[in-house]
Amino acid sequence: MKRGIIALTALGLIAGCTTATPEPDRTDRPTTAIRLVAFDSCADALADLRAAARKSVGPWGLTGGPQPQTAAGAERGGARSGAAPADAPPQHSATNNHEAAADEPDVVKTDGNRIVTLTDGVLRVVDPSRRTQTGRLDLRRVTKNGHWWAGRLLLHDDRAIVLTTGMYNRAPGTPRSDVTPSTDTRAFLVDLAGTPRLLGSYRIDGDLVDARKIGDTARVVVRSRPLISFPPFAKDATDAERIAANQATIDRAPVEDWLPRYEWTDGGERRTGQLPCNRLSRPTGHTGSGLLNLLSLDLGTGRLGDGEPVGVVAEGDTVYGTGTNLYVTDTLGTPSATLRIDRPRPPAETVVHRFDLTSPGQPRYTASGSVPGHLLNQYALSEWEGHLRVATTSDPGGRTGGGESSSAVYVLRTEGDELRRVGEVTGLGRGERIYSVRFLGDTGHVVTFRETDPLYTLDLRDPTAPKVTGELKITGYSGHLQPVGEGRLLGVGQEANERGVRQGLLVSLFDVADPAKPTRIARYHRAGSHSPAEDDPHALLFWPASGLVVLPVSGPGSGSQGALVLRIDGSSLTQLGWITHPGVGQRGGILRSLIVGDTLWTLSDAGLQATDLVGLARRGWIPAT
Repeated sequence: MKRGIIALTALGLIAGCTTATPEPDRTDRPTTAIRLVAFDSCADALADLRAAARKSVGPWGLTGGPQPQTAAGAERGGARSGAAPADAPPQHSATNNHEAAADEPDVVKTDGNRIVTLTDGVLRVVDPSRRTQTGRLDLRRVTKNGHWWAGRLLLHDDRAIVLTTGMYNRAPGTPRSDVTPSTDTRAFLVDLAGTPRLLGSYRIDGDLVDARKIGDTARVVVRSRPLISFPPFAKDATDAERIAANQATIDRAPVEDWLPRYEWTDGGERRTGQLPCNRLSRPTGHTGSGLLNLLSLDLGTGRLGDGEPVGVVAEGDTVYGTGTNLYVTDTLGTPSATLRIDRPRPPAETVVHRFDLTSPGQPRYTASGSVPGHLLNQYALSEWEGHLRVATTSDPGGRTGGGESSSAVYVLRTEGDELRRVGEVTGLGRGERIYSVRFLGDTGHVVTFRETDPLYTLDLRDPTAPKVTGELKITGYSGHLQPVGEGRLLGVGQEANERGVRQGLLVSLFDVADPAKPTRIARYHRAGSHSPAEDDPHALLFWPASGLVVLPVSGPGSGSQGALVLRIDGSSLTQLGWITHPGVGQRGGILRSLIVGDTLWTLSDAGLQATDLVGLARRGWIPAT
């Protein structure tokens, strides 16, 4: 049975919060009331959406949406450890997820019995015991009349779900036409029990933001924009004339131009639908023109269904999931299409919406709240013992005219339908911005950087009085912090000189057992290089059983693309070797690494390679054909 959106009531943010680190020059923000409000009718929704779009539209259309024509030419692991039963698959690594209970999509997955990869739009299945490819499914042929952009997959028993964003041209006769190709998100459900075969597909207007698999349900977040055809203009038309004409077009656009359409296959039959107005809500005070759409796809049934979509009028781009909740954030106060680039930006705040995932079907909205500043990524969010910790930077680009940047950690507690701010520690890294965050239980670690790298350690045991307990200043920065054992953090980032000029890949081993005295006990530097793991934790593999760390690395010059293999042994960080792939120079570098049994596997667009886990000798090569 489908679940409807519950009645949503008003909530407000309380301005009086505990400030653990004084910041006397900070101007307190006015109280911001935030709540999700369901529309009473499509007419109400249309009036609200038109009004918001009129405020957002610029001379060239809506930000991020289709652009009008002129008259001349009408935007990855953790490991399982412990002894396994005799009939269980070999010990194997897992995707380096933020939260263990919320699996994240990636380009490779393994359950120990099979390795499933997704590169160049082709799904491949490999038997790791025989080191042979056992299946292949080309999904590019399914996206007719369009271009494959990127794809990630989730694995569930004998099924995989592939998620992708693409660009396509609408077929003739489609009710809404666009002046440029549109983007859509597609989901493909694949049966892996034998030869890979397509069980079903799903398509919805908009870009894929992110997804989480919790239990046997994939929760997918898609950002869609109104599909409105703006008029062509003469070359000498002024901005004011263009904006007026675009606003007039918005005033004529029907509500259907905002509501994403979707279609899916069910038992060989293709069905269509469109987000209904009674599943659409808006945060109070919103001014955006886009929608966030939350889909629920059941992987256990073998049928995708209609996804039971729920829509929120917001421009969010960050998703954080736990085993029970999904958080979607939206940064307000960013420039619109009508804001000139030389004008100061309004102060930003990050709005957070919380959805309950404990029941199957539609996620249930529970609360909203906001904090000042910009969010870095999902690792700046952490749920612990009924509280949500959020790390942000205010004015990271120095564009608001409000003084130098600084960062903070805020603690929110759910009270009714409000995420109320109950504690904060501010004034971190003045003149700098956050480069990485890691919350571990009642402790937080925040890296800020401009010329040097302060690693702050925070005590979060009392949510109403968080405080800084230690600070370590070193050159360079860590773009990702990975827990690698009790009291140890591994930082992956860039070395820098005292002026902040980057000097190449830096891997740092930190001892954070004493929160008052964080120290760096080992480091590895590779000049002129960088690792994708600095920005994408899925690219990092840590294997606790042997302290193995594997990172894809690239840099200038021949032979500079490969995988770096390090070992953590007590307080030391040692290079064990360097792995390369045949033909990798022509098809990009190594993307991921994983372990099955006693074999280290590395993936690139060129293929999948098996390497001995101990001596790092090549055991096999499976080209991507």
